[in-house]
Amino acid sequence: MSSLFTPLTLRAVTLPNRIALAPMCQYSAGPDGLPTDWHLVHLGARAVGGAALVLTEATAVLPEGRISPQDTGLWSGRHVDAWRPVTRFLAGHGAVPAVQLAHAGFKASTYRPWDPRRGGVPDGEGGWTPVGPTGEPFLPEYRVPSALDPAGIAGVVEAFATAAGRAVDAGFAVVEIHAAHGYLLHEFLSPLTNQRTDGWGGDRAGRMRLTLEVARAVRAAVGEDVPVLTRISATDWVEGGWTVADSVALAAELAAAGVDLVDCSSGGASPTAAIPLGRGYQVPLAAQVRREAKVPTGAVGLIVEPEQAEAIIADGEADLVLLGRELLRNPYWPHQAAAKLGADANWPNQYLRAG
Repeated sequence: MSSLFTPLTLRAVTLPNRIALAPMCQYSAGPDGLPTDWHLVHLGARAVGGAALVLTEATAVLPEGRISPQDTGLWSGRHVDAWRPVTRFLAGHGAVPAVQLAHAGFKASTYRPWDPRRGGVPDGEGGWTPVGPTGEPFLPEYRVPSALDPAGIAGVVEAFATAAGRAVDAGFAVVEIHAAHGYLLHEFLSPLTNQRTDGWGGDRAGRMRLTLEVARAVRAAVGEDVPVLTRISATDWVEGGWTVADSVALAAELAAAGVDLVDCSSGGASPTAAIPLGRGYQVPLAAQVRREAKVPTGAVGLIVEPEQAEAIIADGEADLVLLGRELLRNPYWPHQAAAKLGADANWPNQYLRAG
């Protein structure tokens, strides 16, 4: 029997297999942060294709938490209504709908990747002043952030919790907290970007405080049955930055705060990081966090072949594999992987001729 196609139960939710669509920004929402037909088709195709868990892109908990003016959000009742057709379609085609809740911090108010302009979007073009742990920008061409004061930090925690409650109302069955890739929560975690000397900085415990408060608030908002995941950058890949040992400590604390699975990515806090790109290059991070913190993990990063994904699960390196680029190229990868690994491909009736 294929390990990749065994169920995974997290609280009251059971995934039919161990394959997830990784969160990937589409930069296709309007200035109001509402999802569009693009999101319905993009996410829906991966549900039809057999992914068990379908995660949205980074979905902002506040308007100023968007990476670009074209990012989706979940900061109002209008967003709840706009997401419902998407979650209904995903669930209706066998996938578990999940949302990644995010705040971009000092990486906010930037142009989307295919825009020839680079750096911060000015106010006159729909931009805004971002926030961060300090007043230092990520890059010189980015907008200068405002340093969050304690009241602003409390507002961020409340925004994550409120958005998590809205997510459940919108039909999402799983909530993921985005604490990776140099966005706000990661900015507080990493010593490269957090030079605060108050209770939200300094030693590792102070730098972890915001992420853990968000995790506890989200758990309280969604209740006991909804799985909560957290995506982390397990290492900054920079000397003096956040390390895998730090991630092991954080993962154990997250589990105590009610997080059910830690999704292990990496990098993003420093533009000078030397990342050893290659197939499965982040899998050892997920394996170490799983082994040493004794928490379920997700592995992500250039997972391409069915046999590779199968080995990750079978060898106990992770409990879930998250595919990004491969599922962009081929939404039906899960069905094809099932056939290759001798599992039930479970094509929808409309596509049985493809099986």
